[in-house]
This record gives sequence, structure tokens and C-alpha cells, in this order.
Amino acid sequence: MISPTLPAELKAALDGKLQGFSRTDAAQRSQKISTAYRAGGGSGMIKSEADALAYALARMPATYAAVAASLNALTEIAPDLTPETLLDVGAGPGTASWAAAEAFPSLQDFTLLDANATLSRLALELARDSTRLAECRYLPGDAGGNLAEASQADLVIASYIIGELSEADQRKLTEAMWAKARHALLVIEPGTPAGYRRILALRQQLIAQGAYVAAPCPHERPCPLIAPDWCHFSQRLPRSQAHRQIKGAEVPFEDERFIYVALTRTAPESRAARVLAPPDVGKAEITAKLCTGAGIALTKVPRRDRAAYADARRWRWGDAIMSES
Repeated sequence: MISPTLPAELKAALDGKLQGFSRTDAAQRSQKISTAYRAGGGSGMIKSEADALAYALARMPATYAAVAASLNALTEIAPDLTPETLLDVGAGPGTASWAAAEAFPSLQDFTLLDANATLSRLALELARDSTRLAECRYLPGDAGGNLAEASQADLVIASYIIGELSEADQRKLTEAMWAKARHALLVIEPGTPAGYRRILALRQQLIAQGAYVAAPCPHERPCPLIAPDWCHFSQRLPRSQAHRQIKGAEVPFEDERFIYVALTRTAPESRAARVLAPPDVGKAEITAKLCTGAGIALTKVPRRDRAAYADARRWRWGDAIMSES
């Protein structure tokens, strides 16, 4: 399991870039970028080095935390996965590549792809002195057009990218990413109903092509949740002083809501039920909402069953907790 906090090398590189950078200016730029994203825009408004730094300071910690949590879920279900090559689609400042390097010591070759030249320059500068990422390659151009030129990779990751595309382009990108994924594909989106629907569509499309779901689902059947309910998870991460300043936040932590799907070429050797919400810990019992191979289950663990109750007290939202046949 890897930590949800930025690795020391990345934090040091980012801190170095931020020397003398106005936090007030960064906060204003970050707010404009966030507003544009919420309105359905992409990374096109990030045009200057200052824009890229503001974006990285505001979003890199939370994005890293979500990718790290998703990678932890994948490695828990597929512990024998040892990728040597990575393709990071819509890489931005390289956040997912840093997380993958932490999760997989086996990775030796990193290829990043993004249309935003400003973010790609920042990614290469942040990776320049990294022991793992210094030799990474950054391919310019949009994911849809340039993905065809990329080589296959053992692991393909796309974080917070498919929501910037039309539905038709999402399907094309999904097809292209799966074609490039030699062993596994991991896609992460915001934990909103819209992000969930995008992940469901991608999941359905690739299951039809023979993909297996490693996480979070313990099956390849249609999602058993009924609207307005939707599947998503939350990762808490600490905020640095600079992060609090740029966010205008008082609390020293942030909760990033996200949804993901990890797909593999081979079926997982074991299945795990998934905790779909924070368990309700009562005096007499613990109640947990689980996604199982048989569907949604409200599992109740009585306090009198001391061993099971002690185990259930450790369950957290998003955890894989039991083997499925």
C-alpha cells in the first residue's frame, strides 16, 4: 500500500518551483481554472507557467491521493501484477506517473501523453531529478490522435481525462487505451454522478471486449446500485500550508471524492467485496453496505461476535474485505 501524500522527491521539486511564487496570484489563477473545469472546460485555460503551477499546487495533491488509492485497490486484488512499462494518458503534470512509480518498483519505462504543452513542460521539470522518472518521455498532442503512435504498455492509466471528451470521443479513447494495455487499464474520474456514469459506460464497453474487473467491483455484471445512488469513494489527504492558502481553507485536510475502475486481461484469482459507504458503528452491531459477487448486501456484525466485530471496526469506505468464490 502506498501513501496518499505526495512522495518526498515530488514535493521537493514542486516546492522548488514555488519559490517566490505569489500565493495570492496562485489562488486567483486556481479559482479561474476550477470554475472553468466545473463548467465543463478542459486544460486549455492553462496557458502559462504560472497557470500550470497554480493548477499543480491546487490539484496535484488530491489527484495523487485518488490515483494512489485506486492503485492500492488494484495491487490488492492483482498482487502478481509487475508492470515494466507505463502509459499515462492525459498526464497533465505527471501526477499518475509519480503514483505508479511508488506503487510498482517494477516500472522502468514511463510514457506520458497530453495535449497541453505548458503542463508537459512542468511535468518534465518536476521529474528532472527523480530517481525513477528522470528518463520519462512526454508525447505531445491530444490523447485521441496521438495515442495511436504510442507503444503498448503493461499498464495504462487515465486520470481525470475522459470527462473532457464527448461521448463519442470517450468511446474511441476507451477502445484505444484498451488496445494499448498489455495487462491492465486503470481509469479514475471525479466521484460525481456524471463521473460514475462515464466509468460505467467504459466498464460496460470493455467487458464486452473480454476485460475483467479487478476493482472496485467483485464481478463483471451490471452495477447493482439504483439511482439516485452511485458508486464513489473518498480519500483523505493532509493539506500543506501553501495548499491551504491557495484553497482559502482553514482545515488541515481535504477529502477527495473519486470513482475508478481497474480492468485486466486475465481474471483475478480471487474476488473481494467492497465497502460502499462509511460503516455504521452502533453499540450492538456494525452495519456495512457491501458490493458482493451476488449484489448489494447490508451486512450486520453483532458485537457479541467479538472477533468478527473487531475486524469490522477496521473496515473503511472503499476497502476490500472478504474473498468471493
